[in-house]
Amino acid sequence: MGHATGHRSLPERLASRLGRVHLRQRLGIEDVYEAKVFGQGRTLLHLENLESLDTVLHALMKITFLRERGRRNARKIVVRENTFAIPSLPRVFDGYRLLHISDLHLDMAPDIPTVLIKAIGDLEYDACVLTGDYRAKTFGDFDPCCAALATVRPHLGDTVFGVLGNHDSIHMVPVIEDMDVRLLMNEFATIDRDGAALYIAGVDDPHYFRADNLEKAADAIPEDAVSILLSHSPEIYKNALHAAFDIMLCGHTHGGQICLPGGFPLTVNANCRRRVCRGAWAYHSLQGYTSAGSGVCIIDVRFNCPPEVIVHTLVRG
Repeated sequence: MGHATGHRSLPERLASRLGRVHLRQRLGIEDVYEAKVFGQGRTLLHLENLESLDTVLHALMKITFLRERGRRNARKIVVRENTFAIPSLPRVFDGYRLLHISDLHLDMAPDIPTVLIKAIGDLEYDACVLTGDYRAKTFGDFDPCCAALATVRPHLGDTVFGVLGNHDSIHMVPVIEDMDVRLLMNEFATIDRDGAALYIAGVDDPHYFRADNLEKAADAIPEDAVSILLSHSPEIYKNALHAAFDIMLCGHTHGGQICLPGGFPLTVNANCRRRVCRGAWAYHSLQGYTSAGSGVCIIDVRFNCPPEVIVHTLVRG
């Protein structure tokens, strides 16, 4: 299993940054519970951990002659534009653009990285944010996933921030960060322009590992600053409001991935209101966007729910 972490061990690289308890918590849950189907996390059932489910679903798709259509659908990535109006946005960030990619599941099929690269090739943006789930499975070897991410990384621009999802191992952090992707593990970073700052915070997976810590991520952010939260799942949106974030970007739900006509999802695998589980939403003063994801999970098909990447534009308003 791919657990390479460079010249230093994982605790040496991450303990001082993440904190001893956080690191022990994440490692312990991965060791004991990462493949658990029932319990753990914010939902009772975790179908993504059921190894035989993809075989059953693929057989069903073959019988109904829907598999190839679903695979074609899963490779038609839609580029969406979204605007966030923030009255207190510093003028130098008016028009700032963030490319948002979520739920990449890059090792799901050999052509997935190429499809993503083609979708984002001509886009213009200032920074890229990744809201987790780089790996297809929730456990096991992550080397193929990281190799696929290495092919995508040169196409993401100079500035890339990300967080881990419920499919991702904490052992992946040093490997991904060696690709010049800043993973925010209950931390924040600043983007500076002409004396003004935009704050980007990120939490560890809040869905399955429940290792998110908003207090640690946000406490040192100035109260009057414009701040953006990256979270794999939208499930902590109420807490994000009370932590005074202006924007929350997330994914995890895949928008349902397999939806009824009209886009009604059969399931979103999240313990929160469905209105925050896909697309743009608002909760009091918090604005958010939950990506339907660029990849696929469990089964390599999509119906009535195209994959997407989003370019968010920040404006004063």
